[in-house]
Amino acid sequence: MLQDRTTNPGAGRPADADQGELALLHRIAAGDRAAFEALYRCYFPRLRRFLERMLRRPHTVEEVLNDAMLVVWRKAASFNAQSKVSTWIFAIAYRRALKSMQRFDDPLEFDEEQVVCPRPGPDGALMQRELAAALEQAIAGMSAEHRAVVELTYYQGCAYREIAQILGCPVDTVKTRMFHARRRLRRLLPESMEDLP
Repeated sequence: MLQDRTTNPGAGRPADADQGELALLHRIAAGDRAAFEALYRCYFPRLRRFLERMLRRPHTVEEVLNDAMLVVWRKAASFNAQSKVSTWIFAIAYRRALKSMQRFDDPLEFDEEQVVCPRPGPDGALMQRELAAALEQAIAGMSAEHRAVVELTYYQGCAYREIAQILGCPVDTVKTRMFHARRRLRRLLPESMEDLP
């Protein structure tokens, strides 16, 4: 199902990428629009995915993403290097998403067409789509806090300590949320996958 990346805190993110992002942030603090554009392009796909999973409202994602990046533009000089640049940016996006969610009063609808991970052959592709849809539906049934922990762990490759910084909570709280999220997935997925071959 999902591979746990908590044992490798820097999964997929080389140290020189962090240094490059730090250099961009210093240039942004000095008012360099080209540096901001480069950082925006770098983070847009990652933040969009994170916010799509967290908010589950496509019409709100881009607004929250742009709000978060506007905060990055305005507050770049206040970055104190106590965490990675990515941790700081994801924390801003998380707080903007929580603030945005307070305005929600419309019911959620799940769109199975958003999740397509084809495998070779028609049977494999169908089974993969059904599995992905079942997983997405199970994740969609979780609280925002649990969805955020699952997204940051499995899809963004963050370690628990980094997630704790992003969410502004203790590491033990992140572990507890992940425990409950996994338990809920185990409960929900077998029911959803009974008809799969």
